[in-house]
Amino acid sequence: MQALPQCLRARFFWCIAVLLLSAIGVARGQAANSVEWPAYGNDAGGMRFSPLKQINPTNVKQLTVAWTFRTGELEHYKGTSADEKAAFEATPIMVDGTLFFSTPTSRVFAVDAATGQKKWDYNPDVYLRQDLSEITSRGVSCWPAPADKRASGSSGKRIFVATLDGRLIALDAVTGKPISTFGKEGSVDLRKGVGNISVTSPPAVIGNTIVVGSSMGDNQRFNYERGVVRAYDALTGALRWSWDPIPRSKNDAGFTTWKGAEATQTGAANAWSLISADAERDLVFIPTTSPSPDYYGGERIGSNLYASSIVAIRASTGKVVWHFQTVHHDLWDYDNASQPLLFTFTKNGKAVPAVAVGTKVGHVFILNRETGVPLLPVEERPVPKSTVPGEEAFPTQPFPATLPLLGLPKLEAWGLTPDDKAVAQRRINSLHYEGMFTPPSLQGSLIAPGNVGGVHWGGMCYDPQSGLLITNINRLAAAIRLLPREKLAESVKNDQELLRAETGMQAGTPYVMKRSYLFTKDGRGIIMQTPPPWGTLVAINLQKGSLAWEVPLGYMMDITKYPQAKQWGSLNFGGAIATAGGVIFVAASLDGHLRAFNTQDGSLLWEVALPAGGQATPMTYQINGQQYVVIAAGGHGKLGTKLGDYVVAYRLP
Repeated sequence: MQALPQCLRARFFWCIAVLLLSAIGVARGQAANSVEWPAYGNDAGGMRFSPLKQINPTNVKQLTVAWTFRTGELEHYKGTSADEKAAFEATPIMVDGTLFFSTPTSRVFAVDAATGQKKWDYNPDVYLRQDLSEITSRGVSCWPAPADKRASGSSGKRIFVATLDGRLIALDAVTGKPISTFGKEGSVDLRKGVGNISVTSPPAVIGNTIVVGSSMGDNQRFNYERGVVRAYDALTGALRWSWDPIPRSKNDAGFTTWKGAEATQTGAANAWSLISADAERDLVFIPTTSPSPDYYGGERIGSNLYASSIVAIRASTGKVVWHFQTVHHDLWDYDNASQPLLFTFTKNGKAVPAVAVGTKVGHVFILNRETGVPLLPVEERPVPKSTVPGEEAFPTQPFPATLPLLGLPKLEAWGLTPDDKAVAQRRINSLHYEGMFTPPSLQGSLIAPGNVGGVHWGGMCYDPQSGLLITNINRLAAAIRLLPREKLAESVKNDQELLRAETGMQAGTPYVMKRSYLFTKDGRGIIMQTPPPWGTLVAINLQKGSLAWEVPLGYMMDITKYPQAKQWGSLNFGGAIATAGGVIFVAASLDGHLRAFNTQDGSLLWEVALPAGGQATPMTYQINGQQYVVIAAGGHGKLGTKLGDYVVAYRLP
């Protein structure tokens, strides 16, 4: 080509530069049009915050159904009693334009994020006639984790699911086929050497390591399965390390906090909830639970480290870095049920890596992520003594000194009518109660709040723009009575209330446990026996140490007959998410609605009836320039909400 004159040459290169910049801009625009939700809590630390702003308080009322996907899950329950326990509690993840999620029976689906069309599904064929305490799966995990520089060695993404029957399975994210080089034909047996465990939460992903806990039944015996946490190589499935929260030998740290001839045979203290990961610091944060059984600790006198704790473990070695015990010598089933939330806290003008811990008691602890030292004051306060022969309740418990209590700090009788209230008062008067941390007793004790929270497995979210920590909570008291085993038949013979109560045999201890809750149920519905609200959505200003706002969440009674029930709140299971648009999304309540609240003041902005119960945490993402909000709506068998098999996506018109 003939050489161009200098003036034309300059214009030519200017045009080329413009074209190149335009191409880069288009590429960046395409990237900006897609915002993922790559882990259960969006980030590996479970902050459950999205930077998306398209949906905001002014337009959220315009949300409509974009698509609905059905899993066909209910067909899998036929011929079994699975529907009595099944709960669709999954939160989908979104990676590379695809939603990935699991059903209660651990089946995995990949769905196009824009259209809701199925790409593939995988069925691990869980046998539903085996003894399963829970039938749920809260989701799957994707490897490698975004921006995790520690991950390497494979060109393809993998989807990990941990199943009800104790398997860790690696699937190709594109095809849904098991990775044949992982474990044995794509699967690792988690029950091998441990026992009859399940897994109900997605595993944590950090570098080339997959960290997984376990779920097991409660209160049936003293020597339950060991609550080990294990780490596996994400490429091969090889075991990297295993950590038992209960010290088994004299050389183990914490051994002296377990006293009794058979204390080392105690089971559980497992991590059934979400494990958080900090790749930069090579740490995973393990939320452990009560030792077995939940309500009698005479075989394990002492504070019982590392049960009912948050434990930071070095992901590369499995070594404990620090621990913080939220309940000493747990006698109340106060598992750490919610995911430890990793965020940045400002103290004395400095940004500090922190972890927020919300408990069933209703406590919120803010700890230094690197050391476990409280960033806000914690006090050890005296609590009631046990009157049960053989038991020794721990003399003190930790209380956050400057943050509000979110549980049920005091008990009063309540009823729809004066007669209802009188019945409630008689019941409360018949039970032992000395305030928070009243231990179980032979007479029967009031545990307030009961084992469903406070802060439950739905957990917390954090909005870094406003500095608000947001969570939904329950306010429900439990009645716990221990019955001498040799007098069990005599004790329940003429006591209809005890006959109806849930029974935990607690084999290996002198006592059988009976558990019920402070409500009655009749043709009017569930009649609570303590004052409303029974379920709320709460925002805490961490810098001020005070409630920013608190509003009722949902309702439990027929609002055509009892319109005031909208102000009474509902028991709830499933969490909330926050967005940069100033909107909080949450379902969880028993009335089957998805709701949007204003982050600033908690005002209700929008609500829509779901096709089935919404006992799950929603998520949000953007694709093709459009923001979507998605929730699993499949109900909860134990709670009696409507069962279904729906995943519903909403967007603006």
